[in-house]
Amino acid sequence: MPAPYIRTATLDDEDALGRLDRDTWSPLHAVMPRPRPPYEPFYNDRFGPRDHLVAEIDNTVVGYIRLGFPTPLASNSHVRQIQGLVVADEARGAGAGRALLRAVQEEARRQGARRITLRVLGHNTPARKLYESEGFVVEGILPEEFLLDGEYVDDVLMGRSL
Repeated sequence: MPAPYIRTATLDDEDALGRLDRDTWSPLHAVMPRPRPPYEPFYNDRFGPRDHLVAEIDNTVVGYIRLGFPTPLASNSHVRQIQGLVVADEARGAGAGRALLRAVQEEARRQGARRITLRVLGHNTPARKLYESEGFVVEGILPEEFLLDGEYVDDVLMGRSL
């Protein structure tokens, strides 16, 4: 499989990103119920194309990462937060997640950020290992923060300096 190509999302990506989001839904990483028709638009007032990087393999969108601000406070504006990372099942192992993670850190630096953070469910071992391998460290744990499929799951806060 060829290496993923990373680029900024466009308005034309909305359908592919929405479909990818629905196709990859899993209690391993989702805190919201499984999406049901009619589906909400992928882009909204809070997040548009400029807030997403996409991964393509063979001209097909196979993943995305969303970058935002953790809060609207000016005193927190030097921090960016990863607010979503999705890779299509068929593209797992091809390096798309790692490429997106590296590219979003570069984008955060370009925007002047000094730190980047994320939240990951405690039971999502594959994601946690990826983040740790890219220099993210656990900075806090909210025990049993979510009740998913009858199980209490920790919310793990991770971050790193840029």
